Amino acid sequence: MKAPFLHTNSRYLSFLAFLLSFVLSGNFCVAQQEKLMLHFDGKEGPGKGKKIVLIAGDDEYRSEEGLPMLAKILSTHHGFSTTVLFPINPEKNEVVPNYKNNIPGMEALEDADLAIILLRFRELPDEQMRYFDAFLKAGKPLIALRTSTHAFNYSAESESPYAKYHWRSQSPGWEKGFGKKILGETWVAHHGHHAVEGTRALLDGVQAAAKNPILNGVKDIWAASDVYTVTDIGEDATVLIHGASTSGMTPDAPINWEKSLMPVAWTKSYALDGGKKGRVFASTMGASVDLLSEDLRRLIVNATYWGLDMEPMIPEKAEVSIVGSYEPTMFGFDNFRTGMKVSDFE
Repeated sequence: MKAPFLHTNSRYLSFLAFLLSFVLSGNFCVAQQEKLMLHFDGKEGPGKGKKIVLIAGDDEYRSEEGLPMLAKILSTHHGFSTTVLFPINPEKNEVVPNYKNNIPGMEALEDADLAIILLRFRELPDEQMRYFDAFLKAGKPLIALRTSTHAFNYSAESESPYAKYHWRSQSPGWEKGFGKKILGETWVAHHGHHAVEGTRALLDGVQAAAKNPILNGVKDIWAASDVYTVTDIGEDATVLIHGASTSGMTPDAPINWEKSLMPVAWTKSYALDGGKKGRVFASTMGASVDLLSEDLRRLIVNATYWGLDMEPMIPEKAEVSIVGSYEPTMFGFDNFRTGMKVSDFE
């Protein structure tokens, strides 16, 4: 009778030993969430105690590279606690920018103080999208970059309550979707020649003269991504920066004065039906290569303070030096790094 018991007990002990080694190796389920999102504890700084969620989810402008870099700047230099979410293919839990139906960790928005997004044509499941909708209904501050004007693209047959977010929505009160209702504009067109002309930022003279604190330390921005067409961002919008198309893809390329200027960075308010009023900062710049511009990074950091009602704390020249290495990939479809795990973007 003892032999079978000893044999079973031996297998049980072996399993416990394996489980213990698995836990100690850091691969246990406690770490599974870390494989699907990044988190950086805030160091000392004005943002201590504030939580920012950054959501990467576009298939062209390498948000999966740019947003983790911004998160590290915000946490290391300014004290904000940051969490970065990614588009994940659940088959191998890999970061796949053109996988448009899954961004795990959206529940992090529940206790977030501010969100930064760079999204393009997403159709997220309702159980994820409800956290974003609740975030907006709470009137929390939002920073939206580049293709976030056309962040959502629902199929015609969709019965989701969030299909109204679709960039060409015709739902009453949601005409032209999330971009128009929340940011002031949806996708219209490339005003500049895509991948041929860049963007030279020109500060709005009135806002510069008024010393708008979001422009503190911001003088020189050139972005490789081109100027978007913007038609009407609403009466309550304040344009901070206008974009001029450059005849070339280098910072020293001359301005193409044959093309008119377009707003490329602005602030406004938003509110969903029955929700609280919130602040939004939007910019049609923000590709990973754009963020090589020190002053563009500074603009986004300043906007973070502004969104959180921390204008008096905006530095005269915010520290935005890159933490670690940063070698962004040029924008384009299907040129993202393959086989990447979230930990590869730490």
